[in-house]
Amino acid sequence: MNLIIGIIVGLIVLTILVALHELGHALAAKHNGVKLEEFGIGFPPNVWSFKTKTNKVLPKGTKVSINWIPLGGFVKLQGEHDSDNKKGDYGKATFWGKTQILFAGVIMNWLVSIVIFTILAIVGLPKLIPNQFYIKEDAKIIGGEITITNLKDGMPAKESGLEKGDRILAINGEKIENPEQISILAKNNVDKDIDFKIKRNNNELIKRVHVRKDNADGKGFLGTATTKTGEKIYSTWSAPVVGVCTTFQLTGETFKTLGDMVSNLFTGLYNKVVGGKNLEQKANEQISKAGEGVAGPVMIIGQIFPQATQSGLDTILLLMAIISLSLACMNVLPIPALDGGRWLQTFIFRKLLKKPLTAEIEEKINGYGFLFLMGLSLLIIILDIIKIS
Repeated sequence: MNLIIGIIVGLIVLTILVALHELGHALAAKHNGVKLEEFGIGFPPNVWSFKTKTNKVLPKGTKVSINWIPLGGFVKLQGEHDSDNKKGDYGKATFWGKTQILFAGVIMNWLVSIVIFTILAIVGLPKLIPNQFYIKEDAKIIGGEITITNLKDGMPAKESGLEKGDRILAINGEKIENPEQISILAKNNVDKDIDFKIKRNNNELIKRVHVRKDNADGKGFLGTATTKTGEKIYSTWSAPVVGVCTTFQLTGETFKTLGDMVSNLFTGLYNKVVGGKNLEQKANEQISKAGEGVAGPVMIIGQIFPQATQSGLDTILLLMAIISLSLACMNVLPIPALDGGRWLQTFIFRKLLKKPLTAEIEEKINGYGFLFLMGLSLLIIILDIIKIS
């Protein structure tokens, strides 16, 4: 039942976020005198549609359609080719007008993230990265658990049965509140047994670990890497500032992660093809690392949202903010068929080459871009299925 509810919630959230993205395009088009023919929620086949009777949000006479496939939405503008030149055509808009229309969806997704992070800053914003922004004078940090993030082979911690993801509650009866305590306790109990009280899958366990005699090789006395997770930052008057700064901070982290993923993928493929057997293991590790950093629709809807719905509304809101931010980051990339790619080709032809971008050339560029995105989507879906199975 939780799986079904999670999938439904995931589909609703993704549809809302993409529909808001498209609403950004629609509002910018209206502002720049471009006729909006249709605003669709979901993808065809059509369930129900109507035409707007006022000009308050969407232009009067715009067809609003509700469709069967709940994976986003779309806007259909009059004259969508850059070369179209009739009154009300997207193509007739100025370069600055097209820039506004193309990036309005991205800005809308960033605004959604800012609003959600602002709300979470008041009710408790989870600490997602070590240097996460907050204003010390108006911040209270509560909670947090010490989680094992890595275990070295052949070392006491792993040999004793500790596992990655275990949450350390206490050692020898002493409550553990930060990773430094573990190092101190280990140094004070060299060549002795210490008892780890841990939490694993909601069960509390005791694991006895024998501390090494020395650390001459620099691997540590236990062979564990830990971090503090589950901390929440509470703010009051500074919540809007935290919302804005968290959005831009995580945007930077998202672009960094994308860069690392692409680098690992292409370097891994190159080593696989050119490096021979000597680099085969390294190549496999790089490709695997690239795959671990990706979560597609199958993973998001089929696994992440079902888990999030069990954690509560604040977790769903956090996930919604992160996905909205990710949509903004993806759409700003200069890939044909995405908003950033469409803007780049307009800029190249209109501003650099000073020549018209014909419908034929535009369709070819976007067609190749669409095929690339479909291939990438298929790869991500396959990686999702492998990770879930």
